[in-house]
Amino acid sequence: MDVLHTTGIRFAEVLQSGPPWLEKFWLSVTSLADPKSIFTVCFPLAYFLDRKVGVSVLWIGLVSEWLNVVFKWFLFGERPFWWVHESRLFKEQPVSVRQFPVSCETGPGSPSGHCMISGAALWPLVTALTALASRHSRSAVVKLTPFAAYALLLLAVGLSRVFVLAHFPHQVVGGILAGAALGWGLHARAPAARPLGFFVRTSLGLLLSAVAVHRLMIAAGVDIDW
Repeated sequence: MDVLHTTGIRFAEVLQSGPPWLEKFWLSVTSLADPKSIFTVCFPLAYFLDRKVGVSVLWIGLVSEWLNVVFKWFLFGERPFWWVHESRLFKEQPVSVRQFPVSCETGPGSPSGHCMISGAALWPLVTALTALASRHSRSAVVKLTPFAAYALLLLAVGLSRVFVLAHFPHQVVGGILAGAALGWGLHARAPAARPLGFFVRTSLGLLLSAVAVHRLMIAAGVDIDW
């Protein structure tokens, strides 16, 4: 893993050595792509445009948020900012990487929540936009535009997380793949016709199950908060 981590740090170093204007861009991307934006921005917008799509965004965002937390508890994953100092591999050849206010994230880092949750929750919205484009145009370019934008967005989010030293590249790739797979798998099963009470009970169930998993892992001697 040290080789993989070292390669990731070198890649982050290359990203941070880019033009000064790119720094503001990456910081803006990582801030706007925070998972909470799915619930505060994307869900209301999608619900306003189409109720079914909005519910799908909320449902998939909720499930992927829970899964991301559980995955991190089992997969762990170092954070680049902390690993650079703890590994002591760069004592003789110091690496030129900078810290940002969002760099000091604690807890496990695999997979990337920004990539996984955004990739999953945005899938129904992208699918709906693709269907809309297909109804109004026969152009392949127009039809593929929503998914092209989706892919570029996830790429930008992933690079921004590497740039601020919040994640290694392999954690970002894992988050993108897991998010796209979740979005594709859960989209067709979104409970759009269910009443509000169903979502309240589901949210409570996910919360309690997460607490239960946390307690069981601690009881088993696993230090989740390492």
